Amino acid sequence: MNVALPAIVIFFVLLPGFILRTRLKRVERTSLDFSPFGEVVAEAVVWSVLVHCVWLGLANVIAGQTFQPLVLLKLLSGAVTVHEGAAAAFAASFWWVTSYFSSLLIAAFVFPMALRAIITKYRLDRSASRFNYIFRFHKAPWYYLLTGADFAEDEAPDMILISAIVEVGKEAVLYVGVLDEFYVDSEGQLDRLVLQNVARRPLSRDKLTASASEEVEAIIEPVRFYDVDGDSFVLRYSEAITLNIQYVRLAIRST
Repeated sequence: MNVALPAIVIFFVLLPGFILRTRLKRVERTSLDFSPFGEVVAEAVVWSVLVHCVWLGLANVIAGQTFQPLVLLKLLSGAVTVHEGAAAAFAASFWWVTSYFSSLLIAAFVFPMALRAIITKYRLDRSASRFNYIFRFHKAPWYYLLTGADFAEDEAPDMILISAIVEVGKEAVLYVGVLDEFYVDSEGQLDRLVLQNVARRPLSRDKLTASASEEVEAIIEPVRFYDVDGDSFVLRYSEAITLNIQYVRLAIRST
């Protein structure tokens, strides 16, 4: 009892910080978080302190409730006799404490979503931003590469073209299409790309020989690419020999 109760109290006190840290980060690896244990705990503790300070301030303003550190210290004590007095004080404010932690846990889930939306909308995480070191999602490299999130708002691409060389029947084939969506695996590696308006051609037809005349080039050029029928073309990254990414703007936007 004298060991279990302090552990439970610490768990509930730090839980909002761990939830907020996990929900706020944009991490492409989903299998395990390999961040150093000390880094994870330190970040969670900092977030816990911040959210508790905010929530206690709101509780004081809205409900007139004040934080009683002595009760918390007694609950963290290893003496059973001390626990009895703290437990009585907790029971007297049971519904307020329950409401406090319930609302705090809900906020720990919702607040990161709103904060990430603000960061993305105002591009505070792009490489050229002055707030880069605070807001950048360092563990999501494919996100920045395949969404154009590093561009300023007035320079953001209208579409992203993907060119990939795939070996088909021992022949290198070039596929070109407009990126629609991408997915990463549980290890954070790019898994597959979903393309639209895809065309392909064997690399053997990539260029005409130097002796080909302009007239012959004009005749052959239109048939160098062959359209791939279908609404969405799924390209597995593991099957691509090379991958080229091109950011395209359709027109200059007026300011």
